[in-house]
Amino acid sequence: MQSVEIKVIDRSDFDAWFSLWKNYQRFYKVDLPESVTLETWARLLDPVQPMHAALAMVGEQALGLAHTIYHRSTWATADDCYLHDLFVAPDARGSGIGRALIDHVYEDARRRGAFRVYWLTQESNHNARQLYDRVADRSGFIHYWKRFD
Repeated sequence: MQSVEIKVIDRSDFDAWFSLWKNYQRFYKVDLPESVTLETWARLLDPVQPMHAALAMVGEQALGLAHTIYHRSTWATADDCYLHDLFVAPDARGSGIGRALIDHVYEDARRRGAFRVYWLTQESNHNARQLYDRVADRSGFIHYWKRFD
């Protein structure tokens, strides 16, 4: 495989991003409304928003994406960086793309002066957890939520 380049998205990346975004949703067995997808895209491009996105490019092909959200913390004066979404195309998994995306997120968080980077994954996501166990510490916390649809 060619070398991986991580690039911050711009308006011209919509089609590549959208394809990965839809595949990510299929992986997690969700189908978000088009309005959510379009608003997410707009937020990712809005410099006022604390949301950011990057694509992993191999040649001209986008094979992975990462979305981050920076937010205040009660545990530090610096912001936290939440790695909200990380996805690598199925045929490109195990090639270092996930690691390259996480390294990009780490570099961006350091540059922005973040306190920490954190993320969640499903317990059953064994392949990704093999990578995560090598590049981060498990917090020991259990995730709870209450949805308001």
